[in-house]
Amino acid sequence: MISIDIVLLWLDLIGVFFFAVSGCLLAARKQFDFVGSILIGSIVALGGGVIRDIILNAAPPVAFTNPAYLAPPLLAALLVYYLFSSVQRFTSLLTLFDAGGLALFCITGTLKALTAGMNPVTCILLGVTTAVGGGLLRDITANEIPTLFNNRDIYALPAFVGAGLTTLLWHLGLFSGLTACLIAAVVFAFRVTAWRRGWYVPLAVRGWHRQGANPGVRD
Repeated sequence: MISIDIVLLWLDLIGVFFFAVSGCLLAARKQFDFVGSILIGSIVALGGGVIRDIILNAAPPVAFTNPAYLAPPLLAALLVYYLFSSVQRFTSLLTLFDAGGLALFCITGTLKALTAGMNPVTCILLGVTTAVGGGLLRDITANEIPTLFNNRDIYALPAFVGAGLTTLLWHLGLFSGLTACLIAAVVFAFRVTAWRRGWYVPLAVRGWHRQGANPGVRD
């Protein structure tokens, strides 16, 4: 039987890699240099986990105590460096990798809170914070409008779904590596489908109109 710690570590590392690729792709499109690519990749890949560990009072954060967490951002920067010229025409690539990181981090953040004995509501909120925190830091650092606050995109809701399912299955005693993969698939599909079809949530005030809105399927 695979322990929950092993499941958590592998989900975390894969999520770090996915988020790091999204950060490096953004750095390439913004024409940052290689060092900037590594830094942006590291910020988005490790930022959410660092926020999570600080909230849980797990000092120092695991990203600074386990050298394995430093490898995915470097690998992502190298892959983008060598492959970006042949994939840059696919505008959805950054969103796909970001969705993968979001799907995994909402699970790992929730699991960390659950194993720390937090209540269900706190676990869900911490899972969402872990999932969206790195992307928020990435966009701010790159001088982009954060995806989290984009009124034409759904970003946090898939993370809430993943964190909620993780908490529910944990308390039912049904959480495992298999169910974690299923939850990640649901979150990933929700995020990508919402992005492609232009789904959105209502604005803060009823009656306001979205300026320049152009609903429809995205490329």
